[in-house]
Amino acid sequence: MIISSQLFEAYIECAIKCWLRSRAELAGENVYAEWARAQNEAYRRDGLKHLLAILPENKCAMGPPISKNSKDAVWRIAFDVRLRTNDLESRLQAVERIPSEGRRGPAQFIPYRFEFANKLAKKHKLLLAFDALLLSEALGREVNLGKIVHGDSHATVKVKTSTLASEVRNRIKDITALLANNSPPGLVLNQHCGQCEFQTRCRKQATEKDELSLLSGISEKDRKRLHGNGIFTVPTVWRSSLRLSAPFPLSSGTRFHHSTCDA
Repeated sequence: MIISSQLFEAYIECAIKCWLRSRAELAGENVYAEWARAQNEAYRRDGLKHLLAILPENKCAMGPPISKNSKDAVWRIAFDVRLRTNDLESRLQAVERIPSEGRRGPAQFIPYRFEFANKLAKKHKLLLAFDALLLSEALGREVNLGKIVHGDSHATVKVKTSTLASEVRNRIKDITALLANNSPPGLVLNQHCGQCEFQTRCRKQATEKDELSLLSGISEKDRKRLHGNGIFTVPTVWRSSLRLSAPFPLSSGTRFHHSTCDA
């Protein structure tokens, strides 16, 4: 199974989403997801336009091959760079090449990402680190720096991708194990659901099963603790709380409001 940057991003958001996408599961409509995708694509095009405008045309290249033999390259900015190494694949939005100050030293290659969000999340940095990992494998040497252009002001943030490399590799191992299973992982609703194309599917299944993650604000730690006590559904939590002299211990912010609790 090839792990693409799209599957890597999906895994960061939700393991179920990653598994469903890997199986080309039919997705439903999600207005926010479509809007965010369109915003990011428009921002990427606009960001590339600004980046390419600062260099002469002969210093820009679309989709050039990048390998250990790229020392003879003359471009300064490349865009739409497709890389595939071993079982990983990505479409790098842009790569900056900075020639060495000395004649014999290797040039520096810096991957770019464009994000329309004004506030960056860790997900954005991990996606950049994923691209840096592929670029490192293609070049045969470490790429330890990347840049993210983001927000209304097109601010540029430098990211030390080398500090995230270990986490990226661990997540890739987890994804490989996840996709090797013929069945999807356990259903868990999270904060990303409202932005996901599989929201309707998962919400329907969670409601049918009275899944614990229907409880507003419940943490993964609380879910595991409840499972350890033989509690797997919302009604069971409710009944257990009624039998106890004190409420069942859950993290602050968890609310017991659910249709099955009112029955």
